[in-house]
Amino acid sequence: MASANLSAELECSVCLNIYTDPVNLRCGHNFCRVCIDRVLDTQGGSGGYSCPECREKFSDRPALQRNITLRNIVGNFLSAQPHQEESGVFCTHCVDSPVPAVRSCLLCEVSLCDKHLRVHKKSPEHVLCDPTLSMESRKCSVHKKILEYYCTEDETCICVSCSLAGEHRGHQVEMLDVASEKKKKTLWNVLKKLLIKREEMEERVQSLQEHRRKVEEEAAGDTERVTVLFRDLRRRLEDLEKRILREISGRAERISISIRDLEIKKEELSRKLRHIEELCNVTDPLTVLQESDTGDLCDTEDGDNEDRERHEELLHDGGGLDVDGISHTLHTLSDIIRGVNISSYIQGAADILLDVNTAHNILHISDDRKTVSWSDRNQNRPETPERFQDRSQVLSSRSFSSGRHYWEVDVGGSDIWTVGMCYPSIGRRGNQSMIGNNKKSWGLWRNGDQYGVIHDSKWILLPTNISSNRVRIYLDYEVGRISFYDLCDPIRHLHTFTTTFTEPLHAGIYVWEACIKICERNRE
Repeated sequence: MASANLSAELECSVCLNIYTDPVNLRCGHNFCRVCIDRVLDTQGGSGGYSCPECREKFSDRPALQRNITLRNIVGNFLSAQPHQEESGVFCTHCVDSPVPAVRSCLLCEVSLCDKHLRVHKKSPEHVLCDPTLSMESRKCSVHKKILEYYCTEDETCICVSCSLAGEHRGHQVEMLDVASEKKKKTLWNVLKKLLIKREEMEERVQSLQEHRRKVEEEAAGDTERVTVLFRDLRRRLEDLEKRILREISGRAERISISIRDLEIKKEELSRKLRHIEELCNVTDPLTVLQESDTGDLCDTEDGDNEDRERHEELLHDGGGLDVDGISHTLHTLSDIIRGVNISSYIQGAADILLDVNTAHNILHISDDRKTVSWSDRNQNRPETPERFQDRSQVLSSRSFSSGRHYWEVDVGGSDIWTVGMCYPSIGRRGNQSMIGNNKKSWGLWRNGDQYGVIHDSKWILLPTNISSNRVRIYLDYEVGRISFYDLCDPIRHLHTFTTTFTEPLHAGIYVWEACIKICERNRE
């Protein structure tokens, strides 16, 4: 077992055999000199060198240092190994006591020890090879002659009779060692490609491992934020449910209170009626005239108008609860929740660059094509069919025809703007070229203190203003959805358009007397 472990430690990682003339690189790893030379030769045209074991990079071809200590260890190990016994091949002539064979003769089909090898015939037809028990595999199955040639047409090893008079007559043949070297050259080319491919895969694995570590680090913060968000949402829904249930149960209670108040007033009226009847039956004029509370008894309209109004309100108002409206709101919220795409939390922002060829001449585009500014000077760009002529707008150079993407803009300090998505076939002249004023664009806009969304010239005001300086536009092309978000904390959904897209989509920006900046991909 110890010998096997040592043998594994003495194997070259390129050829997987025991080291031959071992050398090492600066990184400390050892290889056969021939093996590492061939590997470095294959790397010469790729612009750099690297260790096949640890992938350490070298700007120049590394010098090879002979490892004398390792060479001595390999020599001692090989001299101590009973190779012949391990092969299980013994001398054919030593029948009394088995002696390991050192060579086999394919012509005689015998294996020989050192002693019998010295007296074996040395003529050319006696072909010697390493000790083997399968000599038949080295001979032609038809002519029983030694395989000496390689037929390149049939890709098989043949004997001399096969090449001269057999089925391979007239074929292109080569000596075995020549054909072997050619095949080795092909295999080295394959090895070169496989080494490059393995290196690329290792780089991708390392990249994904680094990304996974980053995702795991961010996951803790994201988990806490999402937990707080949903806890707050559940609390708000529970409070809403309690309010609605209290309102429902309070409707009957309010009517009961009104009935009780009316019953009390009814009893008071009955008391007045009885008293008045008694006075009307009194015959003594002085007693009738001296009654002190007759003014109060004669006041028949005390609170009548208020009672009538309250009565009509209870009969026709239905308690003031708009159940249909509540149902519509909750179903709308349910649709929005179903539309939330979880993958948007892990996707990076799309790399958006502005297309100067589409920019109105009143707009200035920054050198990095990330910022668009309204300018009071004409930029004097050439008039082209792609350029907006009547609206201070610009489109992105990149288009989206599939997948899920988002991009973000910084709208801080700008009072008049529109951001959204547009088909490339949107008009370039007239009021219809404005983002949202047609069926080919969808936009989120601000005009002073008002915010809204627009498509096909239909304006929808947002119930609340945007509280942050950043806006996210999210596109799910296959589903047919464009959503807008306010990047406050937590992120707030503003509106979602749904449709079936028929063209690629470009990012679009309209700005007036202000500046809009596209946020970088890694804004964190």
